[in-house]
Amino acid sequence: MTKSTSPLTLIGWRECIALPDFGIPVIRAKIDTGAASSSIHATKIEYSTDGDRQLVQFQIHPHQRDIKDTITVIAPLLEHRPIKSSNGQKQTRPVIETHIQLGDQRWPIELNLTNRHLMGFRMLLGRQALRKRFLVDVSKSFLQSSPDHPDKP
Repeated sequence: MTKSTSPLTLIGWRECIALPDFGIPVIRAKIDTGAASSSIHATKIEYSTDGDRQLVQFQIHPHQRDIKDTITVIAPLLEHRPIKSSNGQKQTRPVIETHIQLGDQRWPIELNLTNRHLMGFRMLLGRQALRKRFLVDVSKSFLQSSPDHPDKP
């Protein structure tokens, strides 16, 4: 096996990330190079307006198999976009923009909102968010984060 000399940061197939705009210091995410976009488990999705700006309000339960911790978020709605789900069906989902932090990198991403309660992870990080930043080692986990420290991504 040859060692990579890439300037890109190496990450595992799952990592703990932070969503600082939402006050979420850690949420486990599956790194999915098969998915174009990123998504998060969102419930109680409601729409409103502020002047000419459309808003979306939703709840996030950042910890898997735990609905006690609930974070309510209000964010500008970018658009509704058709997304192909893991079972191959297209769904129209609301899309927002927020910042994400993984390791020492922080950047804006687009995030679609969907019910992921039956999925193994509350968040899925897709290719658009990974592009030109990371290489993924699918045999490793938590290369840029620690699952043992729930308050730190």
